[in-house]
Amino acid sequence: MVGSLNRRSTQALIAGLIAAVGLGLAIALLPLAWAGVLVLGAIVGLAVLVEPRLGVLLLVLAVPFGSAGQIRVGIMNVGLAEAVLALTLASWAMRLVARRERLVQGRRRPALTWPLLILIGAMLLSMLGTFSLQHSVKEIVKWLEVLAVYWLVANEFSGVWRRALVIAVLIAGSLAALHGIYQFLLQVGPAEFVLFGRFMRAYGTFEQPNPYGGYLGLTLPLAIGLLAAAVLGFGQWPRGRRLAVLAFAGVGAALMLAALVMSWSRGAWLGFAAAVLAMGVALVARSGRGAVVVVVLVAVVVYALLAGGLASVPPSLVQRFSDFIPYLGMLDVRGVEVTDANFAVLERMAHWQSAVAMWTDHPWFGVGIGNYEPIYTRYALPLWSLPLGHAHNYYLNIAAEAGLVGLLAYLFFLGAALVVGWRAARREAGWEWGVALGVFAVVVHLGVHSVFDNLYVHGMYLQLAVLLGLISSTLKQEAAVS
Repeated sequence: MVGSLNRRSTQALIAGLIAAVGLGLAIALLPLAWAGVLVLGAIVGLAVLVEPRLGVLLLVLAVPFGSAGQIRVGIMNVGLAEAVLALTLASWAMRLVARRERLVQGRRRPALTWPLLILIGAMLLSMLGTFSLQHSVKEIVKWLEVLAVYWLVANEFSGVWRRALVIAVLIAGSLAALHGIYQFLLQVGPAEFVLFGRFMRAYGTFEQPNPYGGYLGLTLPLAIGLLAAAVLGFGQWPRGRRLAVLAFAGVGAALMLAALVMSWSRGAWLGFAAAVLAMGVALVARSGRGAVVVVVLVAVVVYALLAGGLASVPPSLVQRFSDFIPYLGMLDVRGVEVTDANFAVLERMAHWQSAVAMWTDHPWFGVGIGNYEPIYTRYALPLWSLPLGHAHNYYLNIAAEAGLVGLLAYLFFLGAALVVGWRAARREAGWEWGVALGVFAVVVHLGVHSVFDNLYVHGMYLQLAVLLGLISSTLKQEAAVS
């Protein structure tokens, strides 16, 4: 036993010396800027290897900026978020091995384990007739990452680590919002994103405004939930913490709400409106105080509208919400004249129509998970031959790729997430109640926004896994006063 330990120590020492020599040579030979990045990366990597929970904190900070500086590896884009995720999961696995623990030993299954496994199983079934095995494997890996991050957060985060994770999510959202506000005000971006000749649609590092708005929609409700908890004060709050939460969450919510408006994303706006409505329902169900607050707010909004608020709404905003109405109920966009005014709406509907055609031809198991884009040319409508990567409606997208089995499995997962969020919002107290309320609203936003887009892109699926892990934690949480 002693000899084995000595051998391991010697091997670790040799590996450390080799790594140190390699790092020293790299610092000596590389330009100063790259050497600095390498040293910083080595320090961060070592810290994550020692404590995998640090990796999760870095992960949520990397999600809104992970699209910057990505490199192409086969059909996959690998960036900062992917690198941090790989290091974090490797560190967690090594910790379990070092402690001689099994993944499930001493742990209860988080509430969404089975819904996620069922969804992954349905996706695996769709691979029986897949068109591109590479694209299917890529999508399966994505959902396995969701399951792994969900388990890590649910089982390893308690007390101060939970608070640090919530703070990291809000800091990341606020920084992403500031980036978008900068783009909007200073017209930083491509010409096609220009609004009214004076502004630029905010898009962050997401390449497009719609996924950027989706990211904000998956973060902003958390800030509003904490804000509501600080104002209403359900449960016991340590001295000074309520004021700190009120200030921190209030600033973050204001920044993200401004950036959400500046994204000019209808899907994100509708998702956020549904999230706010869901929080109102949860408040009413929670207590009489919450019901009073909701009634007062509704009364103020109704009064503002009756007092001429509708007349003061900018025409551009009204048009943004109404220009798709003439096309509601249209089942076939072929033959419709394409103009600058209706191009975006018709393009999205054409991709919906192609997804329905895929599903019709492969009703049970679809064309293969992740295969919407590679098989799109077979189903593309005239004038709409360029694939957008997905159907811009996740329900139709997964129905096309995984058939009815996949669609039902996804609806089961989404419904289970709503139930878990609702129960947490009814059960928790103090700042934990604010987290639960916010995550419940995030799931509602996801469900509504998914009618118009696919939010499982640009690392946002990892953000969702983190938030669901926070409300599904199976560890005994420390008291709010700890």
